[in-house]
Amino acid sequence: MKIVLADYGAGNLRSVSSALARAGAETIVSPDPAAVREADLAVIAGVGHLAACAEGLEREGLAEALRERVAGARPVLGICVGLQVLFDESEEGGQGLGFLHGPVVRLQARRVPHMGWNTLSVRGKPAILDGLDGQDVYFAHSFSARPTEDLPGAEVDHGGPVVAAVERGALAGVQFHPERSAAAGARLLKNVIAWSRSA
Repeated sequence: MKIVLADYGAGNLRSVSSALARAGAETIVSPDPAAVREADLAVIAGVGHLAACAEGLEREGLAEALRERVAGARPVLGICVGLQVLFDESEEGGQGLGFLHGPVVRLQARRVPHMGWNTLSVRGKPAILDGLDGQDVYFAHSFSARPTEDLPGAEVDHGGPVVAAVERGALAGVQFHPERSAAAGARLLKNVIAWSRSA
């Protein structure tokens, strides 16, 4: 099982890579589109602004490699801003990759950013969230995807429902940080490895 984290010049890639390695995968961080294209699983682990993430992916040729993967139903996982960039566009500015439809909007809660632990409420039967309904995971974000399609996944309550995860076929994303989510994060990554093998 070979996982490649798409290195577009930003993101907390080393800690995510280490967490995936602990979950049992061979993991590398690479800016090479061919490596991203050929991996068993490609991961976008973004931080900061959607626009910077999307622009970095385009600049390095990684966006096209990801488009080819999605067109071929080969597994792609987005983490944090990596989830948001799967969608169409952001209120903060910038166009996403458009693999999933809907905007990314600023949280309407009294406390923004949403920082710390929150409890997952799983909807449908997403493979990546097996056994995680009611588990606490760690968040650090000010914007959230708002899908216009009904997707299996999870929500949390932060001044109203906030999308925490989505899954559609071989495409999935989580808004929370599995590498900072203790046992629940480790379970998520093991689920992701199993899901990507069967996708």
